[in-house]
Amino acid sequence: MKYLDTMVTFSEFPDEIALCINISNCPWHCPGCHSPELWEDVGTKLNFKELHHLISINDGITLVGFMGGDYDTPYLNELAEYVKNIDPPLKVGWYSGNSKLSDYINTDWFDYIKLGPYDKKLGGLDNPNTNQRMYQFF
Repeated sequence: MKYLDTMVTFSEFPDEIALCINISNCPWHCPGCHSPELWEDVGTKLNFKELHHLISINDGITLVGFMGGDYDTPYLNELAEYVKNIDPPLKVGWYSGNSKLSDYINTDWFDYIKLGPYDKKLGGLDNPNTNQRMYQFF
C-alpha cells in the first residue's frame, strides 16, 4: 500500500483533528473525483514505520484517517490496529468510495467509516441529498 500525501483537516471526521493519509491505487475512479492522481499505484510505501513517522510529526491530531485503501482491506485493518495500540491511542477513520462496507474490514479497529462514491450532483456529507454515509463505531 502506498500514499501520495497527507493533510491535517478539521472537517473529514466529526469533531476530530485528523491526519488524513491519501492512499493511492484507488479502484473506484469516480466521475468528478477531486484526486484522480490517486487512481495510480504511486507514492511512498505505507508501512508501520512510515505510519509512526507521520503520526509523530503531526502533534495535536486526534485521529488518523485513511483515505482509500480499498484494494487491500486486510492490510488496512493491520494499520488501523497499529494506530489503536500506540500510546496514546488515536481514533481511526476510513473513507471508501465503495457504497457498501467490505467484508474484510474489522470495525473493531475503526471509530468512523465513511462510505460512498463521490457524486458531484449529490455533494458530500454536508448536503442532505448526498449518497455518502458516515458510520460511528464507539
